[in-house]
Amino acid sequence: MQTVSCPSCGAEVTFRSHASVVAVCEFCRATVMKDADAVKDLGKMSSVLEDFSPIQIGTAGVAGGRNFTVVGRIQLRYSAGMWNEWFLLFDDAGTGWLGDSSGLYTITTEAKVDGGLPVFDMIVPGRLYSIAGQRYTASEKRVAECVGGAGELPFKVGEGWQARVADFRAGASFLTLDYSDGDTAALYHGASVTLEEMQCQLLRDEEQIKASAGRYRGKLDALDCPSCGSAIKYLPGVTTALVCPACAAQLDAAGPQTQILAKGEAVARVRTTIALGASAKINGIDHQVIGVMVRADDEGTEWTEYLLYNTKSAFFWLVETEEGWSRATVMNTWPAWDSTGSEQVELDNLTYDKTYEYLATVTFAAGAFNWRVAVGDEVTVVEFEQGQTTLAAELTDHELTWSRSTPVAFDQVKTWFLSDLQGAAPAASAKAAAPASIAQKFLWWTLGLNAIPLVFNFSGTIFYVVLALLAIYLPAKLFAPGDKGKQ
Repeated sequence: MQTVSCPSCGAEVTFRSHASVVAVCEFCRATVMKDADAVKDLGKMSSVLEDFSPIQIGTAGVAGGRNFTVVGRIQLRYSAGMWNEWFLLFDDAGTGWLGDSSGLYTITTEAKVDGGLPVFDMIVPGRLYSIAGQRYTASEKRVAECVGGAGELPFKVGEGWQARVADFRAGASFLTLDYSDGDTAALYHGASVTLEEMQCQLLRDEEQIKASAGRYRGKLDALDCPSCGSAIKYLPGVTTALVCPACAAQLDAAGPQTQILAKGEAVARVRTTIALGASAKINGIDHQVIGVMVRADDEGTEWTEYLLYNTKSAFFWLVETEEGWSRATVMNTWPAWDSTGSEQVELDNLTYDKTYEYLATVTFAAGAFNWRVAVGDEVTVVEFEQGQTTLAAELTDHELTWSRSTPVAFDQVKTWFLSDLQGAAPAASAKAAAPASIAQKFLWWTLGLNAIPLVFNFSGTIFYVVLALLAIYLPAKLFAPGDKGKQ
């Protein structure tokens, strides 16, 4: 541990890690560089934007059996959002990074580069690459700008400093290649983690988060759309990309001050089977529909996707198509796949066969999402099936994601939402009802024609006339479509 005087204001600045090169003075925001012969003032560093992260400098935890302490932070913004990178000092004097993005956490440590690495500009999400003796699928490539920093850091950063990073996955593991210092990348191997797994201590509590960011993190709240004034429900710090249901404005709620990213264009209000904001009880847990999106393929076929949230587990989607309903979740463990033409993928010792490939376009969006969505967004979808399970790869120029879906009966959906639905069953159910309607009309006419001779046989007694009338009325009433629907 080394303590120096800030050359700008004279306050004490502490370096706890030998790997720390610069530190940000917490009093005057000067970036102080540790040097063998002198301490240099490198100028002012922007303050980090107060957000909803429970992590702070001084937070301690455990990763891979190693104790760590958070000693520094940089905040990065890119086209689709913002995230934090926390600099970690392990008790064995090693260092690492804790990525913090909308409640999702990863820990990475630098690893030795074994063999050649791909050129940043040539990396294509969805392609397979051999890195460190293993085949990885490129999952994301992005350029982000540093917008603030605090504490100790292993390199000089400041406004305008850019991070150029590419992420790769192989099964449950992943790695990051960091090209921020030039064409030669630094390699970081990592794993997804949770706050519980890290046994974190000295986290910010809800009151501290509310005091700095204005709201509680992860608790459903409402804000007024700065474009039209309508109320929008969202999850502070978790769903930071909003689409106003009233005016379709795109909003960024990453910080305390909601910003308008784009004015919405007037669109016809879409009536969906499940309303935005509807509540459901699934496996005894309360869920809420916080986002609704309608997409169409390149043949014009549309389907609706509902984003559901609960406080005890991850997001998932309910998908409504002409064929019925399914439940989809984003996958952390990926199959090995090359977007250049693989017809099969393997996962958990099962083989999935390719069934469809199409371009999906967003035609309507409303509510809160954990990524930025807008009408007109396009993504290439490739589906693979094994039995009733479907794996879907969604690919853009910058990112690849995988989801797994299984069918859900519409009666089950109605049970979840306590029949509080505003639309009809999927189109497939409506189509199935048409033949029944024709059969009912045929029954009416058949009964009528057979009973007419009895009605007009006045030589009989009145008993037979009444019996004939009942023969027409009762079956028609019993099998009427309106009454059947109420049973």
